[in-house]
Amino acid sequence: MLWQMPMRCHWCGEDEDRVVDSRSVEGGEAIRRRRECGACGRRYTTFERVEELGLWVIKRDGTKEQYDRGKVIAGVLKAIKNLPIPEDEVEELTDGVEERLRKKGPEVSSQQVGVEVLAALRKLDHVAYIRFASVYKEFQGLTDFERELDVLVQKREPAKRREP
Repeated sequence: MLWQMPMRCHWCGEDEDRVVDSRSVEGGEAIRRRRECGACGRRYTTFERVEELGLWVIKRDGTKEQYDRGKVIAGVLKAIKNLPIPEDEVEELTDGVEERLRKKGPEVSSQQVGVEVLAALRKLDHVAYIRFASVYKEFQGLTDFERELDVLVQKREPAKRREP
C-alpha cells in the first residue's frame, strides 16, 4: 500500500491518523478514505480528487474569462423551458459539453462553447436546439428559422453566426 500523508483531525487537531479504508468513488473520479485519529480515536472521512485545470473562454471582443458552467446551464434551461426534459439530462449535457471543451485546451472561444451546446441540444431535443440557435445565431427573421429547420432535416449547411 502507498504511504498516505496524515491529515489533521477536525475533532482534536492532531495529525496522527491512520487510513482504515480506501475506495474509489464517483466512477473512479475520486478516492474516499476513512481515517482514524491516533490521538482521540475518532473516525472521519476525506476525499481525494484530481484538480481540474482552469478553462478559459475567449469572447468575441478578445477578452478572456474563466469558463462558467452556470452560464451553459442557464442557456440550456432557457432553451428547454416547458419541455419534458429532466434536470439530470441537463447536468449530463453540461458535463459532456465541458468535457469536450477541456479536451480542446485550456482556452476556447465563445463560439466553440456555443457550437458544443448546439450539438448537444440537437441530439437532445429539436425544439430546444432551435430555441438556442435563434438566440446564439441571432436570427433576424423567418428565413433564419427555415434555414435552421432545413439543417435539422439535413438539407443545407448550418447558418453562420451573425457578427455585429
